Amino acid sequence: MKKTAFFIATICLTAFLYVSCSNDHNENTTTTDLTDLGVSIAVDTSNEMDLNTGLLVSTTSTTGKTTETSASVCATITVTTTEGGYPKVFTADFGTAGCKDDNNLTRKGKLKITLTGPVTTAGSKMTIERIDYSINNLKLEGTIEYTNTTTVATIPQWTRKVSNGKLTDLQGKTYTNSGTYTTRQTAGVDTPVFSDNVYEITEGTHTVTGTNGNTLTLTVKEPLIKKYSCLFISKGQLKIEGGILNGVVDYGNNECDAIYTYTHENGSSFTLSM
Repeated sequence: MKKTAFFIATICLTAFLYVSCSNDHNENTTTTDLTDLGVSIAVDTSNEMDLNTGLLVSTTSTTGKTTETSASVCATITVTTTEGGYPKVFTADFGTAGCKDDNNLTRKGKLKITLTGPVTTAGSKMTIERIDYSINNLKLEGTIEYTNTTTVATIPQWTRKVSNGKLTDLQGKTYTNSGTYTTRQTAGVDTPVFSDNVYEITEGTHTVTGTNGNTLTLTVKEPLIKKYSCLFISKGQLKIEGGILNGVVDYGNNECDAIYTYTHENGSSFTLSM
């Protein structure tokens, strides 16, 4: 079936989530279903953003990446260490009024980042806790655990586990979420900066459940490519299942853009944008 898409003028979720779709041949897929999908992608994106922040905040003393510093994070950073150096606790305080980051997104509240050891060391864990935290007034809760599971030194690998995740949108609707991904680094291992790092999410599943009880399950179908320098995933596919949705999200051809496509099992195609 021919792919058709045009942008509708309605903001479907927040200041940074838009849905565009065609009304042709899409009788079985409603705007509500697409909004649930958009929320699920937004949840995953916010997890990646907070993970990047955790890595950047803890850069100078734990990762060996020395040319970028936490100065580029619009937050007040404090560090607490115990005797022996670990655990090491960083607090990124974005303030109650909030501040705009390099992507022009307003963050409020705090991220508490706890390291059991250097994040590049096998067995070390970075835990990110959200405290009265929001991005563009989307309230985000939950904990991200990033554990180094490297077995081959030249191919660093981690698991990313999200527990008790919750997103509250501007209308007060809530979406709970949890899941685990396996990530490995495919570029930038031997350089002193983060900007050339490239990560590949090889497998994993996460679920998002809305206030209406609808649950979407998103499973890695083709490895997802996440460049540290890009805000969004730039390539790869997710299998989407839940409610009447049964299809595939495709992130495109490795461009650093906000566009992705959902194709339903009947061939209907929707273009969406973060």
